[in-house]
Amino acid sequence: MASESRLYTFSGETKEQLRKFRLTTSRAKDPQAVIYMIDKNTHEIRQALDDYDEARVYKSLEEVGEDLPDHSPRFVLLSYPLTTSDGRLSVPYVLLYYLPITCNAEMRMLYAGAKELMRSTSEAGSVIDVESVDDLEDIPEKLAKK
Repeated sequence: MASESRLYTFSGETKEQLRKFRLTTSRAKDPQAVIYMIDKNTHEIRQALDDYDEARVYKSLEEVGEDLPDHSPRFVLLSYPLTTSDGRLSVPYVLLYYLPITCNAEMRMLYAGAKELMRSTSEAGSVIDVESVDDLEDIPEKLAKK
């Protein structure tokens, strides 16, 4: 991981955003997600901005799917409350590694190299690989099995 931490960077602001998101979503009653991207030129990992140049917290997987690009990978931090089979509330905090099959090799390598660094820096419990927006529909079922 030492080589990854030299190649990829997080600003202090991004690290604070990651920490704040993790802490504020741990007791959330509704799903919450944030999309992160890697700047191709600087290799800085930062929150992706929406059409209005604002950082956004998504309230559903459908909203996330609407903003994921067709040909570029992204990291999605997801806090997804669910009720376990014995009736307890569980709030898994996971990293979705969105890697569409249509993205080019350069982008695949860029994101693959940062995957574990992003998981550890965000303190996500696990990583779920997602190849298409349609795969988001299966996330609640995957989380329930963990």
